[in-house]
Formats: sequence, structure tokens, C-alpha cells
Amino acid sequence: MNDIEFAALLVSRVCHDLVSPVSAVGNGLEVLADERDASMRADALKLVTSSAEQAAAHVKFSRIAFGAAGSVGAELDLTEVGRLIEGVFLGTKVHLEWQAPPLNWPKNWAKLLMNATLLAADSLPRGGRVHIEASTDPATPRFTVRATGLNARFREEDERAARGEEAGVDSRCIQAFFTHKLARSLNAGLTLTASDGTVEVAAG
Repeated sequence: MNDIEFAALLVSRVCHDLVSPVSAVGNGLEVLADERDASMRADALKLVTSSAEQAAAHVKFSRIAFGAAGSVGAELDLTEVGRLIEGVFLGTKVHLEWQAPPLNWPKNWAKLLMNATLLAADSLPRGGRVHIEASTDPATPRFTVRATGLNARFREEDERAARGEEAGVDSRCIQAFFTHKLARSLNAGLTLTASDGTVEVAAG
């Protein structure tokens, strides 16, 4: 896979995450334009508001998790990272349990944590809990992301991509492959495990 193909697949994943909330905003605006019933207009306004918030949350998350926000060597506040992750779960059946210290981490380690969380959350087809623990020493970052829910499991293609197997990588599992590339650049020792309705992504 060359750089152009990789970038195209990653952009496709970002766009996929935005399609639903942006479309919902459009649907809500159509109702507001045509509907005269007060209760229907109120429901449409709620839809527009919540969907716009979801879309904004995905953009803010993606800007950090996949983008080049911040200068080379920059650090990121883990408290803000937690807010970004929580925002991505707005309107979903995934509940975040955040247990990370309020300190700064190297940017790419924070990006790896965000991507590991997304990978774990994607393993919850019916929703559930995502529990995050992170080390208190910024000089030696490490974390564990544990996702628990009904039928929680990694998709086979995600597992392969997270191990760095490039064959068969598409827009659905490109995020897992990106997580692998981040981890490899940090020599982070990324691991994925699964058992009894729980999956775990760890590094460090």
C-alpha cells in the first residue's frame, strides 16, 4: 500500500464516521422547513442539535487522533483527550469510564491511546463499557483499554490489521492498521486480547 492509498482509506474512515450525524442534521433541517406542528418542530430541533454536536465531536477527535494537530514533539493534556473520547461516544450505546491522570503525554502516545480506544469501542456491536487506565509517569507512558459488552469481539480483519498485516486492509479496518503504525513508531508493544465478552487493547 502506497502513501496515497493509505491516506485515501483513512479519509474514507473519517468520512464514514461523519456521514450519519451530518445526514441527520440535513433531515432535521428539512423537517423544520416543512413542518408546522410545534411538537414535530421541537423534535426536529433536538435532532439537529444533537447530531451537530456529534459531528463536531467527531471532527475534533479526528483532528487529533488522525491528523497533525500540534507541532512535532508536542504534548497533549490527557484530561482534554478524555473529553474528546467522551464526545465521540455521544449518542451511542458506549459508556466511557476514564481513569487517567491529569497530566501531559507525548502527542503520539496520546494519539495511540485515542486510536486504541476507538479500536476497542468498535468491538462492541451492541454497546457496553469502555474502561481506560493510564500510567501516572509521563516519561514511561502505558495504558490499558478494556471494552465489555454483549458479543464483544474484535473483527478478524481488525486483528490482522492491528498486527500489521497489510493484505486485505480496507476502509473498515484502516483505523486498526493506523493504530499498528502508530504503536510501531513508538515501539509501544501493542497487544489485543479477548475473552468472555471483554476485549483489551494495551501498550507500554
